[in-house]
Amino acid sequence: MKKGVIWVTIYLLVLLWSLINPKDMFTWWLEAIPALLALPILFFSRKSFPLTPLAYGLILVHCCVLFVGARYTYAEVPLFDWLAQLMGSERNNYDKVGHFAQGFIPVILAREIFIRKQVIQIGAWCQFLAVCFVLAFSAFYELIEWWVAIATGENAEAFLGTQGYVWDTQSDMFLALIGGVCGVLLLSSLHNKQIATKMAVNNHLV
Repeated sequence: MKKGVIWVTIYLLVLLWSLINPKDMFTWWLEAIPALLALPILFFSRKSFPLTPLAYGLILVHCCVLFVGARYTYAEVPLFDWLAQLMGSERNNYDKVGHFAQGFIPVILAREIFIRKQVIQIGAWCQFLAVCFVLAFSAFYELIEWWVAIATGENAEAFLGTQGYVWDTQSDMFLALIGGVCGVLLLSSLHNKQIATKMAVNNHLV
């Protein structure tokens, strides 16, 4: 219970901070919608399908990443403006952090659902399919960005965050792929232990 309160407190504090004088309110909604949807989904699924602590923690990190991008737009996050100047670049690369997270975090959610719903057992195929999922998810998100751009015209430029980079879409998906691979390589061992604990508790309750 205490962990849940801490989770919600951090989420709400970052959300409120993000809402304080955002760069553009239309862009804020476009960028923040996934994070806004996460809270009710996690709340209503907390009893029927409670996630592992690792998954909950990663989701919170991802929400914070989205709220930061929503406040400033992904092309104007101050820290990454400073880093760009330091490296002699004109491009703010915060969007690349977001797309790396788009692979690193959902890959853990994918493998958790695969394993706990007994779609596939722990092993190489589970890792492969989880990475395939995040790559497909990233590609679908790029399609959403395209549809929003068509529907709203120039108003979606900040949402797209291409900053004139012709290979932006491809590099976004590539970073999601890298994030997914890093996620399974770095976190699978810890994740497997937490899944085993969660499944043991569920079996005991049944």
